[in-house]
Amino acid sequence: MKLTTIALSLALGLSAVATAAPAPAAAKPKPFLWENATVYFLLTDRFNNAFTGNDLAYDRQKDAAPLRGYMGGDLAGVINKINDGYFDSLGVNAIWITPPVEQIHAGTDEGTGKSYAFHGYWASDFTAIDANLGTENDFRNLVDAAHAHGIRVLLDVVMNHTGPVTEEDPVWPSDWVRTAPQCTYKNAKTTIECTLVKNLPDFLTESDTPVELPERLAAKWQREGRFEEEIKSLNEFFARTGYPRAPRYYLIKWHTDWIRKYGVDGFRADTVKHVEAKVWKELQKEAALAFEDWKKANPEKKLGDDKFYTTAEVYNYKISDGLYHDLGAGQSVNYYQANFNSMINFGLVKDAEQDYQTLFSSYSTALHGGRLNGYSVLNYLDSHDDGAPFDPARKKPFESATKLLLAPGAAQIYYGDETARKLDVAEATGDAKLRSFMNWNELAQNTERDGYKVAEVRAHWAKLGLFRKAHVAVGAGVHQQLQAKPYVFKRTYDKDGVRDKVVVALDLPTNKSTSINLHGVFANGQRVKDYYSGKSAVVAGGSVNFGTRNALVLVGQE
Repeated sequence: MKLTTIALSLALGLSAVATAAPAPAAAKPKPFLWENATVYFLLTDRFNNAFTGNDLAYDRQKDAAPLRGYMGGDLAGVINKINDGYFDSLGVNAIWITPPVEQIHAGTDEGTGKSYAFHGYWASDFTAIDANLGTENDFRNLVDAAHAHGIRVLLDVVMNHTGPVTEEDPVWPSDWVRTAPQCTYKNAKTTIECTLVKNLPDFLTESDTPVELPERLAAKWQREGRFEEEIKSLNEFFARTGYPRAPRYYLIKWHTDWIRKYGVDGFRADTVKHVEAKVWKELQKEAALAFEDWKKANPEKKLGDDKFYTTAEVYNYKISDGLYHDLGAGQSVNYYQANFNSMINFGLVKDAEQDYQTLFSSYSTALHGGRLNGYSVLNYLDSHDDGAPFDPARKKPFESATKLLLAPGAAQIYYGDETARKLDVAEATGDAKLRSFMNWNELAQNTERDGYKVAEVRAHWAKLGLFRKAHVAVGAGVHQQLQAKPYVFKRTYDKDGVRDKVVVALDLPTNKSTSINLHGVFANGQRVKDYYSGKSAVVAGGSVNFGTRNALVLVGQE
């Protein structure tokens, strides 16, 4: 299913959208702000398959229920797309990959048919790469390739649970995990000190009692010839930190090793509300130290001086919640106080049903002067486990792009958003519907569906993404409506020596070119660019006309 750069260029019909090579080394890097990041979230097994030889490691079989088994995507496949310029051409400046750690080997029935851990959330060994995805060298090459393209890497981390119990992967010792009760979500205790679902052991992250390394893990490391190395590293960690050898500190050590070894730039923390807030704070303290250690050891590879970044997945958190998320019974938690830089905003899925101005103004008000003043959110319209995405049948892929990529805040593209990959696969059930293989063939063939062509959809996403990448004001700036009809707004950013401003016009007539009143944002005589058409023009009489007939104009200075 590999799509060559040439095929992609032909499919898009736009050489500017399908840039094959990274930017020249001499080019001045654009300012980067996590508050304006465009994050591409992919399930490694479902994205791109470079090698078929690792498609079924550990004697895994092709006997899973529809879309619940491994399909072959690997780290090398992601690297190929990075090097082909696929993410560059979308304006993506961060990639979030699902956990690459070794998963339970066997399949298990979780109530929807036999399933394997292709998604990465059923860890068996937090210190190893799952062989289905590749090798440690592949992971190092992925981070290095991303950094060479100015792209940061977010690693998905799981502190809450291990994988289901199978004969091949027995339960972790009882001083490490609980296997009951199941969560009932009535208050903090019934959200944290419990298992998410049946047969998903929950780490005893509240415990300070020292525990021994599980015999199963020690034996595995001995078979692999790395027992002494791993024990030495653990001993050094506990000696340096003074932490007790409680379960959470092993997990903190194992997770932060990925930073110190490979230079990942941030964590997306999974199932955050199911773990004590203090534990996340402890993790992030060690993560920050590990990141600084890596930057000192690899000064030629670091992308800048920004701090280690973390975003929290608190299921059902919405931007309208503000600083606090309700756990029930009058108990709430401020996860920003647990040192998270941002929260994943589950609210946009519903908020996107609003008109542009209602959506944009409410988000800007919250982030600039409102309940979240000075904080950040990561917006999305669909994901791997949200069973009610904004547009599951992909009837509105253009509107989806416009609302997601122009909404104040950082943006999360879920793999295939930009190619209208369907999220309602008929033969699958539950969250498996959301996790089909990336539709490279439809992009290469420029498949027509519901009155649009797939490559046209991708081109639209790319233009908006490149506009975001060029102008931090889009996601991080203050929003202000300039006129209602046609709808025109501005975004302005002025902080820490970085200044930026843009004007956007939406829902313009497409039977004629339109002059855009810039309302003084850009002065007469200034040359500005329309990032949608690629054309430039000089401001005259307070307006600009690019001579285009597009419904969307994205105005900024180059």
